[in-house]
Amino acid sequence: MTSLSDDLAGIDRLIHEPARLTILTALSSCLKADFLFLQSLTGLTAGNLSTHLTRLEEAGLISIEKTIVGKRTNTEARITPVGKEAVKRHWEQLDELRRRASSV
Repeated sequence: MTSLSDDLAGIDRLIHEPARLTILTALSSCLKADFLFLQSLTGLTAGNLSTHLTRLEEAGLISIEKTIVGKRTNTEARITPVGKEAVKRHWEQLDELRRRASSV
């Protein structure tokens, strides 16, 4: 059996970062979300949110679709099947860590 510290070290840092975990958790409970909704939810600046979305997209955890609505760009994000599985696994790891820590 691995130690709690080893298990904690095995947490996916890409997902565990609070802003990205918020984004992924929100996207896992809906079909898609637009940029302004995610910005409101996370409290991030447009630049920070854009950076986090890019990192998640590059990892294959979300897909981004940009369309023109009127004269404005509309950015929508949706979680990929890989992303859904990664978030599910992440929460399971955290639950297991919490369970093991409370039994020590």
